[in-house]
Amino acid sequence: MATILRRWSYQYPPLYDSISGLAALPLGGNSRFRRLALTDLSIQPDTQVLDLCCGSGQTTGILTQFSHNVTGLDISPVALARAQQKVPQAKYIEGLAQAIPVGDQQFDLVHTSVALHEMTQTELTQIFAEVYRVLKPGGIFAFIDLHPPTNWLFWPPLAIFCWLFETETAWELLNTDLAAKLESAGFNVLLQQLYLGGSLQVSQSQKKK
Repeated sequence: MATILRRWSYQYPPLYDSISGLAALPLGGNSRFRRLALTDLSIQPDTQVLDLCCGSGQTTGILTQFSHNVTGLDISPVALARAQQKVPQAKYIEGLAQAIPVGDQQFDLVHTSVALHEMTQTELTQIFAEVYRVLKPGGIFAFIDLHPPTNWLFWPPLAIFCWLFETETAWELLNTDLAAKLESAGFNVLLQQLYLGGSLQVSQSQKKK
């Protein structure tokens, strides 16, 4: 699965930005798409925020509009260099989401945007455990990612997107009950909202106090 377009989208940021911008148009544009997982969350200037798998900082920049304490984490030093240039007001850490290189209970909010579908089932279990560990009691884990469409009209565009740009892990995510997986990790699921005929899900969960 996936084609050369996947590799090009990582190698050439303008191509990735163009693709993501087009995909976000039905939601009202890229800015609104990047804010969906943050809807109704209370983020103050002193809120400690981790942007997990931050990539080139597309959502990191939005998070810094709310908080002065934003940290971006990614495994790619190239992506982190781009994020540092684009959003210098955030801090950055190179590392795996499955083994976040920080101490326990450091963050009030952990956010990730369309990254979970890149992970295997084992990695998802590890990531949820790590997010739980680094969150303070009562902290929030918020994300947006793929979801099996509830409207059949949205299956063809999602399937084409996955074929062109994604690997088998995206298809595995479509068969995964993330809410159940979050609850198994100890979270209370507060919100699961679907967009684009059910092909996108926004989730907000809370670490038990």
